[in-house]
Amino acid sequence: MTSIYVTGTDTGVGKSLVSAALLHALRARGLRALGMKPVASGSVQHGGQWQNDDALALRAAGSTPWPDYALINPFALPAPTAPEIAAELAGITVSLTPLIAAYRALAAQADWVVVEGVGGWCAPLAAGIEQADLVAALGAIPVLLVVGIRLGCINHARLSARAVLADGHTLIGWVGSEIDPSMAHRERTCDILRRELPAPCLGLFEHMSSPDPTVLATQIVLP
Repeated sequence: MTSIYVTGTDTGVGKSLVSAALLHALRARGLRALGMKPVASGSVQHGGQWQNDDALALRAAGSTPWPDYALINPFALPAPTAPEIAAELAGITVSLTPLIAAYRALAAQADWVVVEGVGGWCAPLAAGIEQADLVAALGAIPVLLVVGIRLGCINHARLSARAVLADGHTLIGWVGSEIDPSMAHRERTCDILRRELPAPCLGLFEHMSSPDPTVLATQIVLP
């Protein structure tokens, strides 16, 4: 295994933070690790190029020299909305071919590639293109589920895990991300997730006002 696909129970649950922490953990083992955000919504202009903050964070967490931004984020869509809608607004057609080409170029430069998906597992990349299709096209790489620890997450996590498995992919583990600091019974909720999810817990990230992926890298168990 030299790549992993990071998905989530929803948008805003900490996929980018977990992906960056993974990259730092891999680099701490002496491995050359690069991040990839195939499709990103909500981008701004930098030097005449649309760039996304999450993709930039992945590039910063990866090994140097950094590859071209276009390889890390082939489709940087301006509007901060669902990828299919953002692509329509930008007049862009998202397809698998450039994503596969960019991934292969990154894989040729690295020991590991951490690929961060969009939103939750069942959020399509485009009409007729599921994230499951991308994972299959990348060689059926294993999936890591980021669970946003908040009220309702047990249901969201179980449904997401079932969907990944039903799509024929490997769920290698899950990471809990405490996104609601006021949530009651967090520890008990995590106990239930450990019992009910069909993959091991690889880390629990406590809520932090300014999370540092280099610190969180020490709290994650590499698969």
